Amino acid sequence: MASDADQEGVRVWLVERTYSDDEQNLIILVYATPDGERYFRKERALTSFTDARETTAALEVDADNLGSVDDPDQRERYATEATRMAAEHGPDDPI
Repeated sequence: MASDADQEGVRVWLVERTYSDDEQNLIILVYATPDGERYFRKERALTSFTDARETTAALEVDADNLGSVDDPDQRERYATEATRMAAEHGPDDPI
């Protein structure tokens, strides 16, 4: 039987938003933990010019869906940005 701790999500904060070079109308969102050591990547296809889905400052994701940030410079950059986002925004704030 799974414990409550096993079912809890990990809060990650938006640290990067880019457009895909390979595919048109694809936005890549990267969220990271405040220590910058783990990340979650989300791809969003824009279906039209009026596509108005909100991107929130933070997400709760399953720990199994997080990758490790191996590059020390990237880890530091993610930590800095995740900490800034957490200080300036609520988790559900649209960004």
